[in-house]
Amino acid sequence: MSTALKPKHIGRNISRIRELRGMKQEALAISIGVTQQTISNIEGSETVDEEKLNAIAEVLQVPAEVIKNFSEEAVFNFIGNTYDNGSSSIYHYNCTFNPLDKLFEAFEENKKLYQLLIQAEKEKVALLEKLLDKK
Repeated sequence: MSTALKPKHIGRNISRIRELRGMKQEALAISIGVTQQTISNIEGSETVDEEKLNAIAEVLQVPAEVIKNFSEEAVFNFIGNTYDNGSSSIYHYNCTFNPLDKLFEAFEENKKLYQLLIQAEKEKVALLEKLLDKK
């Protein structure tokens, strides 16, 4: 029994990343200057030559290594821990606080503000009632 690892299916990885990006085969094809059928063939291939892989990686805005080592499990972790600021750079964003704590802090601050606003409105109503009684 062989324990050799099966090589990653690069074409399938390209297809999956393209789909996650919301891109159609035709759009990818136009971006790298080939036909949609060529992209279909590439996505059906286990291997892709480096030049095409680099061109595809650039259009998909991921390093070629990401395509080579793509895994379904890792992508959700990656998406959950990164954001894109509109450039081709991706920054890691890891929470160092409990978001619920921040929510409750904001709620408490807003609660104080609302109490002050309510008090101001009550004072206005009392003043208006006093003015009406004088008439």
